[in-house]
Amino acid sequence: MSARFLLLALVLFVATDEASVIAQNRVADGYKGIWYSSGTPSEYGYKFSGGVATFGSRYRPIAVFSKEAQKTFFVYGGTSGEEERHLLIMISYYDHLRNIVPKPVIVHDKEGVSEPYDNASLSIDGMGFLWVFVSGNSRTRPGLIFRSSMPYSIERFDKVKEIEMLSPQPWWNPGTGFFLLWSRVTRGLEICFSSSINGQDWTDSRTLACMGGHLQVSGICNGRIYTAFNYFPGGNIDRQTNLYLLHTDDYGKTWKNIDEKVIETPVSNPLNDALVKNYEEDGRLVHLSDIDFDAEGNPVLLVILSGDEGPGPKGGPREWIVVSRKNNKWNFSKVCESTHNFDRGALYITPSEWKIIGPTEPGPFRYGTGGEVAMWVSADQGESWEKKIDITSQSRFNNSFVRKPMNPSKEFYALWADGNPTEFSRSSLYFTNESGTKVRILPYEMKRDFQRPAKVR
Repeated sequence: MSARFLLLALVLFVATDEASVIAQNRVADGYKGIWYSSGTPSEYGYKFSGGVATFGSRYRPIAVFSKEAQKTFFVYGGTSGEEERHLLIMISYYDHLRNIVPKPVIVHDKEGVSEPYDNASLSIDGMGFLWVFVSGNSRTRPGLIFRSSMPYSIERFDKVKEIEMLSPQPWWNPGTGFFLLWSRVTRGLEICFSSSINGQDWTDSRTLACMGGHLQVSGICNGRIYTAFNYFPGGNIDRQTNLYLLHTDDYGKTWKNIDEKVIETPVSNPLNDALVKNYEEDGRLVHLSDIDFDAEGNPVLLVILSGDEGPGPKGGPREWIVVSRKNNKWNFSKVCESTHNFDRGALYITPSEWKIIGPTEPGPFRYGTGGEVAMWVSADQGESWEKKIDITSQSRFNNSFVRKPMNPSKEFYALWADGNPTEFSRSSLYFTNESGTKVRILPYEMKRDFQRPAKVR
């Protein structure tokens, strides 16, 4: 092979590689959420469908408020046009000082993938660099980790690592770095974890739970990592049930249950000391929605219970349950009922009251995913709940997958998407303030580099 040919090949390789980097950092012309439907529709519609830009609770956090930058950064599943189902991993921010958003940036093009299972999570390290963790699909599509080229900037991202990773949940802790929980398909959908000081060099992955399959929601409180998870009997995700909780103080060296008993991992028996409640014996399915922490640092969980995996009245009632810890016992309080297994809300624990924001009210498509968004409050640490305000009403489409930013600000308190759950439609993104009295829509089309989100309410 001639030297001239080798030089030409090298130039082509560099050019191709540089083109791929540019493609991963191009600016979009607005906030277009992706639409998706799962499975074959029944009499009452799809298993879940509609706007899935903020899908789902297994990807967390997807938004982070930075006090230093006075911006709420967020990632979502976008697409390139109103008629498209092509998934793009997007990032943007809301500028609290100027009340504007920029044109969003495409961190990664999923190249034809239309599923929200490839959505992403977001973290910000101690120096202000933004980290985007993109879910993959087993060994077919690797999970990807990207880092911003500059602190608090969305202009350019560089790929740092490929990893077999689904549903990433990264948590940054000063002094110890990243702790990452995610899923991997081996003997079912297992929960795994790893850690890294710098985001580039990661410890070998270890398995936390392998009981046929799991979904999880995790969080960090005072340096302690908690994860709540369910399990799939016989590996069947449609029958997900039971509720488990574990935590680690030492970045995964040891795991303990709520009573500080060390639990041997990986957990492989459904009847174990991490079990919070055996819903399987009650015939109830368990859908995980959110986790937060009370004033003493105890975990508080939001779950949705149902009796059937399909949509429609057969599986009802869909009960929104808050699980909290008091007097060394678990307490289970019912908040309300909704109409779909994939109705997902956000839980907020404040010194004065506990709050839930979610699509608890029937929308224009009663048995479709999502509905109208409402705020529920409790003044007695979760023992009783009442609806405080309807945040949306008379919506054109159902609102779904309401998500809470990490360290939420008063002006950008919850984020969600809308969509028609019965057929393909455009999907827009919305956010609300702390009181639920202001709702803004992110601009679907943008002619300028920066624009103020329009008020819907």
